[in-house]
Amino acid sequence: MTLQWAAVATFLYAEIGLILIFCLPFIPPQRWQKIFSFSVWGKIASFWNKAFLTIIILLIVLFLDAVREVRKYSSTHTIEKSSASRPAAYEHTQMKLFRSQRNLYISGFSLFFWLVLRRLVTLITQLAKELSNKGVLKRQAENINQSAKKFMEENERLKQLLKNYDKEEEHVLEAENRKLEEDKEKLKTELKKASDALSKAQNDVMIMKMQSERLSKEYDRLLREHSGLQDRAGKDKKCL
Repeated sequence: MTLQWAAVATFLYAEIGLILIFCLPFIPPQRWQKIFSFSVWGKIASFWNKAFLTIIILLIVLFLDAVREVRKYSSTHTIEKSSASRPAAYEHTQMKLFRSQRNLYISGFSLFFWLVLRRLVTLITQLAKELSNKGVLKRQAENINQSAKKFMEENERLKQLLKNYDKEEEHVLEAENRKLEEDKEKLKTELKKASDALSKAQNDVMIMKMQSERLSKEYDRLLREHSGLQDRAGKDKKCL
């Protein structure tokens, strides 16, 4: 294996390792969010998009070169196979065909896992933000609910006091009572808005969770296909 393909294979193994780490179930999204919020990531954020696109371009070039090599040696493989007078050339061509197919798989999976890794990081970040917003909205709803209960208790107390006051003080108490009723309605409206926002956040979290599960299942399927391809490549190499 040449130096460039050894580097691509190492890059592929690193991608697989990172994706496995990101898919670990005992590390919550909030922990990854804290890791992503380190100051060192902010310093390299301006170069991230350029580096991402550069790596994609390099992997596409290597993938297209591997496709060209596979097509080249596939046609040469057919010609050499039909020629019984050059068995050594046929074996040599078959070896090059195997190497070009191996390079095709390495570059193709590296490109795919690079895109999957970018999408996985984005989903983890969004999920962590949604969970944080859910916690904030839940606390706000609890505070509003407690305030509403407090005002309702105060309203009941004023109603009891209203029965013992004379008519001159009754108007003042009625005005306070109306004010408390208005405040109670406002709090109920705010509580309803907070509850709606909390329900929306919960729905967003469920959608993000389903997307993460589908992505994990797709990764497992691709990993099994990759293992199958490696086993088949190993068998072909043994045949050589």
